[in-house]
Amino acid sequence: MYTIYHNPRCSKSRQTLAIINENNVDVKIIKYLAEPPTAEELEDISGKLAISPMDLIRKSESEFTELGLNNYNGSDSELCEIMSKNPKLIERPIVVKGDRAIIGRPPENVKELF
Repeated sequence: MYTIYHNPRCSKSRQTLAIINENNVDVKIIKYLAEPPTAEELEDISGKLAISPMDLIRKSESEFTELGLNNYNGSDSELCEIMSKNPKLIERPIVVKGDRAIIGRPPENVKELF
């Protein structure tokens, strides 16, 4: 089972989902803006991506500056809590399959999970 953290308004997210659907795999779609992942889930995802939680943040979002994250020096778990409470900050789309995950930028990245 694949899981996609999806924003239907994002073209890259829609393109990534289309590639998943073209490959006829079972996918659970989580519209993460309405149903944000928990801080623990975000820590798990960043581990599967092999990146730090800071690398999972959309730094172009206004919330990034408003929350003072450009000078952030707290813990990764606190940062995941901030992302969970402000899901617009989460990079998209994220696709998880078992113990692996990718960010669908570009959307073709998802093919690494097949």
